[in-house]
Amino acid sequence: MNDADVSKQIQQMVRFIRQEAEEKANEISVSAEEEFNIEKLQLVEADKKKIRQEYERKEKQVDVRKKIEYSMQLNASRLKVLQAQDDVVNKMKEAAAKELLNVSGDPEVYGNLLKELIIQSLLRLKEPSVLLRCREVDLPLVEDVLESAAQEYAEKANLHVPEILVDKDVYLPPAPSHHNPHDLHCSGGVVLASHDGKIVFENTLDARLDVLFRNKLPAIRKELFGQVAV
Repeated sequence: MNDADVSKQIQQMVRFIRQEAEEKANEISVSAEEEFNIEKLQLVEADKKKIRQEYERKEKQVDVRKKIEYSMQLNASRLKVLQAQDDVVNKMKEAAAKELLNVSGDPEVYGNLLKELIIQSLLRLKEPSVLLRCREVDLPLVEDVLESAAQEYAEKANLHVPEILVDKDVYLPPAPSHHNPHDLHCSGGVVLASHDGKIVFENTLDARLDVLFRNKLPAIRKELFGQVAV
């Protein structure tokens, strides 16, 4: 084989090696591009997932805030309704309290009422000796009915006539005044206590009104406002 043939073979080998290298380089380039595209897609999907998660998190936060705001507004509305209902009931009670002032306007009617209040108080205490307090203005009426009230109590309770001492040193407060409506006041009635002062029964008109409203409050609310849920 002469030099020309050797040179030709070498050139062929170089071309073959170059072709193989180019093909290998192309394969590497294609593979690298595919890997790059896959990694890029993975990164894009990961970013999309993060964005979705962040959006969902913020969406939940907004939803929670909306629910909290709605709940606060609902509670505020309920409180306003309840306050308005309480105002109506309190105005009714205030109107009833003003009407109590008219009870003592008729001496005969009020005298009979005082007698019944004294009897009721004695029946609750059932003490042989009691102390009675009343308003100073009511003292004459109380003294007029005291004996008959004690006698009637004894008959009803089948007990001895009790000793009733009227306290003339300390009187119940007077009727409420327009000038000082928040001062201590009493619209009428009596307060009886056992001789040792351990048992006290407040049977004033104001106390009876308080008891009445406390016991009848559910019925009053139902009558005024029905079964409306707030």
